Amino acid sequence: MLALHWFLPTGGDSRDVLPSDPAAVRRAPSLQYLAQIATACDALGFDGMLTPCGTGCEDAWLATAALIPLTQRVKFLVAFRPALLSPTLAAQMASTYQRLSGGRLLINIVTGAEQAELERFGVFEDKETRYDRTGEFLQVMRGAWCDSPFDFDGTHINVRSATTRVIPNPIPPVYFGGASDAAERIAAQHVDVYLAWGETPDMVSERIARMRKLASGYGRELRFGIRFHVIARECAADAWAVADALLAGMSVESIAAAQADFQTTASVGQQRMAALHGGRTDNLEIYPNIWAGIGLVRGGVGTAIVGSYEQIADRIAEYHSLGFDEFILSGYPHLEEAYWFGEGVMPVLRDRGLIPPLDGATAPIFSFR
Repeated sequence: MLALHWFLPTGGDSRDVLPSDPAAVRRAPSLQYLAQIATACDALGFDGMLTPCGTGCEDAWLATAALIPLTQRVKFLVAFRPALLSPTLAAQMASTYQRLSGGRLLINIVTGAEQAELERFGVFEDKETRYDRTGEFLQVMRGAWCDSPFDFDGTHINVRSATTRVIPNPIPPVYFGGASDAAERIAAQHVDVYLAWGETPDMVSERIARMRKLASGYGRELRFGIRFHVIARECAADAWAVADALLAGMSVESIAAAQADFQTTASVGQQRMAALHGGRTDNLEIYPNIWAGIGLVRGGVGTAIVGSYEQIADRIAEYHSLGFDEFILSGYPHLEEAYWFGEGVMPVLRDRGLIPPLDGATAPIFSFR
């Protein structure tokens, strides 16, 4: 079975990738709005919700904790940077979260970022050091969840008798993404789910094969997840019209500014995203139903699956056949697009046996379609 996750826009939301007038069209990430999205995803049958981290959004731990009593089953994929807190404290926070949520925590470790963002938090280490520290962090965090107090002497982290009041049940799985050699090494050694941004099947197939080989060298197996935006409509032409409208909202100046930033990025993943379009606004469908237009102006994942419900289900099934069992999706705006996907594509996936039937107790009672 597949696991389908949606994105929780704790940095705000909009009908445009980059709203031309943020004060007029941007939706603030208020508790009321985030609750609308979370309760919709809970009712539609999404497995989880990813939150971002950084100074451009609300704190992931606090924002999602506020949504626990408003939802019943959806899990929260909480993103945080291991350089900013001790691993024992992270273990304690996760343990508490599991009990308060009834076991609905997933952990997303974020090691990479642009240097300016890292320096806002006082992090000046080079990339290799940050990833080495992440590896030690994960060892200590997991050690603190053991039956006996955990000692660790590392290059970057040293602890004595790390523990938590109660071992979390279940132990939250660790999600992690990164395309650099250092990131892949840490993922192969320590994480449960390795995440990739949406690229063409040949590009991601090579990465899956490499990561499986790396993990096997450490006596481990990985699960794989992939991140896409999505534009789903009953008719493919309607979906592409939405993509065209998003593209029309991107000014020449905003595209040029984003490309200038991408040319100086230290992120291998961001370099790969930018190479999909090269700043050009033509030939953006890089594979059937895979559109690179969002990456013209947006950092991070820049590709969307665009098409009819059946076409999008076809692409998800294709990527699943490559080895991806978890899909983290998003759309503009996130509330309405969650319904387009949840009421349009998810029934197709259920009919194909790729996701379980929707529990009638949590079925949506209203729609934005």
